[in-house]
Amino acid sequence: MTLPERNFPTREKDAGAALPDAAAVAWRLDYDREGEEDPDLLDPDYASYFARFLRTVDTTRVRELVFGSCGEVYFSSCGDAVEVLAGAADRFPALRAIALGDIADELAMIVQADVTPLLRAFPALEVLEVRGGSNLELEPVRHASLRVLRLEAGGLSAGATRAVAASDLPALEHLELWLGDGNHGGDATPADLAPILTGERLPSLRYLGLLDGEFQDEIAAAVASAPVVARLETLDLSLGELTDRGGEALLAGQPLTHLKKLDLSHHSMSEAMTERLRAALPGVEVALGHRRKGGFRYSEAME
Repeated sequence: MTLPERNFPTREKDAGAALPDAAAVAWRLDYDREGEEDPDLLDPDYASYFARFLRTVDTTRVRELVFGSCGEVYFSSCGDAVEVLAGAADRFPALRAIALGDIADELAMIVQADVTPLLRAFPALEVLEVRGGSNLELEPVRHASLRVLRLEAGGLSAGATRAVAASDLPALEHLELWLGDGNHGGDATPADLAPILTGERLPSLRYLGLLDGEFQDEIAAAVASAPVVARLETLDLSLGELTDRGGEALLAGQPLTHLKKLDLSHHSMSEAMTERLRAALPGVEVALGHRRKGGFRYSEAME
């Protein structure tokens, strides 16, 4: 998101303040019944809350939408937000960016939905950021405008990963997948990433983030010979369980000297390995902060 956020009031009685230019802010819709002392003051359901937004704001000028809670903070599904927004797509001709599940809680608490309808309803969408992997679904799509796709999950399913890999996204510049671990539904494997690593459907990709994986060494080995790497500016393998084995694979693979940045932060590599990586890539910004000590390996996103 590039615009400053503006909360759309949860209660109609708080909506008296003058509204900003609809195109100048990212509108945040947070329907939190759990956090309201008197829920009777709220719209009766999420659809009613969203309908009030449609009546109040000039949605023809809205460029960015941020969706927080859709009812309750914990285990509240984002499905209602997807349904009402996709159903009102004709009211948002200028919409270019959507953030879904923007809730400041543990990822495991965020229940997602099938986000495919958003991509189909908004062919001019440029940014889709989704937080939470529980119940997240996606079908393979062709989308000519999407530039940024970010799926942040405590565990990203193999199905969702394969759908991304099978999608034709010719304008995509930034792909960020938080793979997570099996305890939180993350059952994707390096084989599921193979079509992404060829780069055939991603001709414009400049940033590839495969983060927070419990099989990060295997990902590093696959990336080391992946054709897509040659066109990247940033390769991000941070937040996972990368050890010396993964570092060795990167050193033994294709040259990475063309990169602007290699992010390996939050890792379990030895100090000797980090020194070798820095020495091998003198012109690259190599992020190696937050080295874990003591051999304890874990997925960072679930902290």
